[in-house]
Amino acid sequence: MALTRYPRLADLATRVGLELARSEALSVDQARIDAFAHATGDLQWIHVDPLRAAQGPFGTTIAHGFLTLSLLPTLMYSAFAIDDVRVGINYGVNRLRFPAPVPVGSCLRAVFTLRAFEPIEGGAQLVIEAVVTRDGHDKPVCVVEQVVRQFT
Repeated sequence: MALTRYPRLADLATRVGLELARSEALSVDQARIDAFAHATGDLQWIHVDPLRAAQGPFGTTIAHGFLTLSLLPTLMYSAFAIDDVRVGINYGVNRLRFPAPVPVGSCLRAVFTLRAFEPIEGGAQLVIEAVVTRDGHDKPVCVVEQVVRQFT
């Protein structure tokens, strides 16, 4: 899937309510889950103990919800770019849900839809809905309205 390019941030003002792009696939392996667990101190067995997790509710280890959330920049960078943006910063989230688990070995993809565009000094504040799914399943694993500030 090719990266979708937008020449100017200002052009996104007319795209509110429309899909911006779809990401490339991203694999979630045990090494990534373990690294996140150690970075955050969340070493719950459902994430890091494959033997115990095999007997648990999902039959395998699962990614942390916040690991899934933290993968949004990688998914977004594979989906689209705005050519005249010098820097973007996370400003927050309006809504966040993890409707389904991410078992180890899952392949994730995201669809990004622009929900709001507000001009601010030096750029714009965007509300971008991300719906993250795993291959082979219809139910999303993460749905979030992220608020980002983009500066030109």
